[in-house]
Amino acid sequence: MIVKQLSVFLENKQGKLCAATDVLAKAGINISALSLADTAEFGILRLIVDRPDEARRVLMEEGIVVRISNVIAIAMDDTPGGAMDILHCMATAGINVEYLYACIGKTGKALMIVRVDDDENAERVLHDGGFHDVHPSEIYRI
Repeated sequence: MIVKQLSVFLENKQGKLCAATDVLAKAGINISALSLADTAEFGILRLIVDRPDEARRVLMEEGIVVRISNVIAIAMDDTPGGAMDILHCMATAGINVEYLYACIGKTGKALMIVRVDDDENAERVLHDGGFHDVHPSEIYRI
């Protein structure tokens, strides 16, 4: 399922990550998945949250640079080979994975977040491959 992801651009300085997550916490916004990649000068914090449009607004009000993009959310069993099955399905269909991250849920499921070069095709290929769509409202139950 295509879901909205926040990409938050942070200076690579002490306290910047804490400040961004503090803004979200004070707004009552829940984070279900995140990834942080950094360089010497800046970092990109990628987040799946329960209210992405509101999260974007409150972060921007604090002067934090953020953008929203689409990613694919895939539920999978938390078992050896679960990620490989999904990646093999996409590779066989010629879908390019730009990046991915995953988290373990409370119910024995894992959530994989994937940025690809063609969201709609990837969603169709994964559905045809028998992988379960994840509706945004279900992300917090995984």
